[in-house]
Amino acid sequence: MTRDMRGLRRALLHLVLAVVAALYLSPLVYMVSTSFKTREGAGSTEPRWIPDPATTDAYREILNSQDSPILTWFVNSLAAATGHAALVLVTAAPAAYALARLRFRGRGTIFTVVVATLFVPPVVLLIPNFLIVNELAWVDSLPAVIVPAAAGAFGVFFLRQFFLTLPGELEEAAELDGCNRWQIFTTVVLPLARPALVTLFLLSFLTNWNDFLWPIYVLLSPESLTLPAGLGNFQGANSIRYDLLMAGAVIASLPV
Repeated sequence: MTRDMRGLRRALLHLVLAVVAALYLSPLVYMVSTSFKTREGAGSTEPRWIPDPATTDAYREILNSQDSPILTWFVNSLAAATGHAALVLVTAAPAAYALARLRFRGRGTIFTVVVATLFVPPVVLLIPNFLIVNELAWVDSLPAVIVPAAAGAFGVFFLRQFFLTLPGELEEAAELDGCNRWQIFTTVVLPLARPALVTLFLLSFLTNWNDFLWPIYVLLSPESLTLPAGLGNFQGANSIRYDLLMAGAVIASLPV
């Protein structure tokens, strides 16, 4: 293959990648553009990528609204997502280490059952989880969106697969130095697993941050809502404020 042909193929590849990237970015760009439109411009059936005229009225209205305290929702979402992600690490890391490194009867069966729960549709658990949360008097409070999914199977599976890649010689050396299992786990394994722990934290944070279905069932008062649930208030029965909805979506996407 000549140099000109290689250059042409590279140029075509870059063109295809640019088109694909533009397709993926176009909804984000249109969301930001719509957030700077007027109420009439945002609701127009004629799509316009550049707002004319451009205005920040939607942001001022959404930030100063008494009925829709979006800053409170933002703080609620941040607290819920951070607490949930931290709790996922606390529950998943010890379980994953036990299933990866400890030898005991039934270990394979337990892991199979844990993985099998990944195939259970989340909607099936709505009623059982709600009944438990209601019995604990957590309805309309942040623990209701922090705790229920904190002991999920994905975190255990994810960390277990990482722990299996760690060399066993490090644990054997720690045992020779007099460390017990807990000391090995906390002083040897966890520091080595920092990349996996950070990854799981971020994935759990984003999952909780974007959750919409569960919060609308357990968070009732406007002050306790998270951002995804609160933004549903801008979608009325007969009309939708697209300018406010897109401004709220831009604010909600900031941590993402």
